[in-house]
Amino acid sequence: MATDLIELKNLGKTSVQWLNAVGIRTLEQLHDVGSVAAYCKVRSRGFKVSKVLLYALEGALIGSHWNDLDSDHKARLLRAVKECAL
Repeated sequence: MATDLIELKNLGKTSVQWLNAVGIRTLEQLHDVGSVAAYCKVRSRGFKVSKVLLYALEGALIGSHWNDLDSDHKARLLRAVKECAL
């Protein structure tokens, strides 16, 4: 199993740098924070992110390509992001 963020499915150099910038440096930390909170932290830091990053983070945690997440799963993630914006 991948332990370094760059080894995870869906995460590239830029997304890993963004995660590092908000204090998420390990898979364990990403699991602890979760995809929604990690996305919100990156976005609140001022990085220009799209919803694809949210899906990529979720996919990385569950070991799936982000595009394989079903539409209901994606909708739940987007609703959760709206909650962290409040």
